[in-house]
Amino acid sequence: MTESAAPTTFFREIDRNRRNSWLLVGVVIVVLGLLGGLIGYATGFGWAGVVIAVIVAVAMSIGSYFAGDGLVLASSGAKEVPVGNPPDQYKQLVNVVTEMSLAGGVPMPKVHVIDDTAPNAFATGRDPQHASIAVTTGLLEKMDREELQGVIGHEMSHVRNLDIRFALLVGVLVGSIALISDWFLRFTFWGGGRRDNDDDRGGGGLQALLFILALVLAVIAPLIGRFVQLAVSRSREELADVSSVDLTRNPVGLARALRTISDDPEVLEVANRATQHLYIVNPIKSFEERSKSMWDTHPPIAERIRILQRIAGQMGVSFPSALDQPGSNG
Repeated sequence: MTESAAPTTFFREIDRNRRNSWLLVGVVIVVLGLLGGLIGYATGFGWAGVVIAVIVAVAMSIGSYFAGDGLVLASSGAKEVPVGNPPDQYKQLVNVVTEMSLAGGVPMPKVHVIDDTAPNAFATGRDPQHASIAVTTGLLEKMDREELQGVIGHEMSHVRNLDIRFALLVGVLVGSIALISDWFLRFTFWGGGRRDNDDDRGGGGLQALLFILALVLAVIAPLIGRFVQLAVSRSREELADVSSVDLTRNPVGLARALRTISDDPEVLEVANRATQHLYIVNPIKSFEERSKSMWDTHPPIAERIRILQRIAGQMGVSFPSALDQPGSNG
């Protein structure tokens, strides 16, 4: 395979993941539309409930959009590193972040370090101008420069791909579904019903059917929304993996880093279920190596490494054998 085929491979992967992400958003929009239409007809309120739910969801998300990164960094115990004059132990980190910032054509993000022996990292911030990248001391101690470059390339890709904004969009849509579903179920519980009298016009049977459909959808729509939200999270993780190769031109470094983080037995003490989706590898180590569930925030490590292996093959880069197996980077 010629060298010129390499960009085609990871650009194709990038396009595929972006397309899948927007298709998933489309699914949420369709669910919200169906739910709003059925509930609007069943209650006689029309589309007013959907509009109100979206407004409330947006209002609830504004605080998270502007202040969420500070809360995440504070709750993680992250300390900012002065990039102008970093301590000796963080000079390589700052150097790699600067390198990836230039490669990605994005502003230099703030750099933070979390004092924890478990290797991991995450990026946060509403846009490239307000981005932060945080890594643990364990990651700096346990990785060589090639692996560190792969990790920072992944996190810089989250910044470059505006993943925080994308997650906010999905969150608003899913939140709107949850709000309108909850309202309708409470409305029904307290004896609410359609305000006009379709029975007089012979539409009682249709009204009853649509009311039942609205009730069923109100129960299952929040679950569908959550499934899609998690699927989007998995898709954006794969997108960041592939985009990292666009920055580093080295799929092996990231693959080795993923294997190192996954195999490490240390528990990231500062992580919790509210922040687990931010990290490059899920720090809540309760999932099987090859598990693939609709409830997972990340794709299986073996699957992520196999995608990088395919890209390496197209690039003509030697890839360590069996790296998709636990313990193969030791």
